[in-house]
Amino acid sequence: MTTIDVTPKPLLNRAMVAVTSAQFLSAFGDSALFFATLGVLIQKAYPLWSHSTLQMLFIVAYVVLAPFVGQIADSFSKGRVMMVANGIKLLGAAIIIGGLDPFFGYTLVGIGATAYSPAKYGILGEITHGDQLVKANGLIESSTLAAILVGSLAGGWLVDISPYLALAVCCAVYAGAVVANCFIPRLQPARPGMRWNLKEMVLRFADSAKVLWNDQGTRMSLVGTSLFWGAGITLRFLLILWVPIALHIEGLLTPTLLNAMVAVGIVIGAAAAAKWITLDTVNRCIPAGILLGVGVVVFVLQGSLSLSYAILMVIGIFGGFFIVPLNTLLQHRGKQTVGAGNAVAVQNFGENTAMLLMLGLYTLAVKVDMPVVAIGCVFGGLMVVSIGGLWLVQLRRQRG
Repeated sequence: MTTIDVTPKPLLNRAMVAVTSAQFLSAFGDSALFFATLGVLIQKAYPLWSHSTLQMLFIVAYVVLAPFVGQIADSFSKGRVMMVANGIKLLGAAIIIGGLDPFFGYTLVGIGATAYSPAKYGILGEITHGDQLVKANGLIESSTLAAILVGSLAGGWLVDISPYLALAVCCAVYAGAVVANCFIPRLQPARPGMRWNLKEMVLRFADSAKVLWNDQGTRMSLVGTSLFWGAGITLRFLLILWVPIALHIEGLLTPTLLNAMVAVGIVIGAAAAAKWITLDTVNRCIPAGILLGVGVVVFVLQGSLSLSYAILMVIGIFGGFFIVPLNTLLQHRGKQTVGAGNAVAVQNFGENTAMLLMLGLYTLAVKVDMPVVAIGCVFGGLMVVSIGGLWLVQLRRQRG
């Protein structure tokens, strides 16, 4: 008589360690590379408007390629997709350090990041099971945000020495990510044999988006994570505008440190969500999204430096507690319906479209000379009203 081993496998198995290591290195490189490339543009006296164009090119790649990267992630072994995507990032960084067009090189990095994301999140459901998926998401989010924090500080420090030294470090880090991906076991494709017809892929992507949008839980996830990242990128620029006006402190050091406090808070919130929330209790995270918006409004209405650090850490904690369970829910239900890769691709499309829209609204608000406090209140209020409204709709449907 054969017996079945039902002993739960440890979360930090070989595959999970490899995925987490690769993700840390890849996110570190992405964060540091922005500052390194910006340093090259400044050194070569590119116009000021070109600086924001870098960020736009990175985001546009996510939006344009969203219909295709989900199928790529589900049609091949996800570990190998991650390896190739990091290789594309390495190529883009090498183009920049080689003195070629920095915009082309940075666009390649954006393409690599776009292909990497669905595979990174989709693989978690293949190497973990059950409630370990929430813990795995918490680990990945914490690793990502720690990498962003460290990468930003390292990138800013290295650029002051030499932009090309910073670029060399980025190349080395991306190469390390490729090596880490090699240690991920070769898993079977989730959906092999799919047709590679561009029109069909766009229609299939639209169908996947429709399926996910029609599901009550994944709709909340899509809207919630999109608002989170849209608000996050807006807050980054808002701090640069708010600090000299509210705190009377010039320069970029203080906004950078304040952004770092948000990242630290998100790591804490992600860890708390991994411990206290399961797939059956995902709705517990929604009030944190509402409180995040309230926190932004409270933040812009005060003018104390020490209080600013504390409030932004709390905002980050709310953010981490909010986004990890929503990511987990989308991956879980997406895997059951349209495939985890396709689900994350739809999510990336929504998140980056929201980022572009919010950056556009922010730019318009600044152009018409809207007071910075009013801008913060509007964006914080948008978060509160949007998440609160969707939550009320969800509660009514559950009661009905």
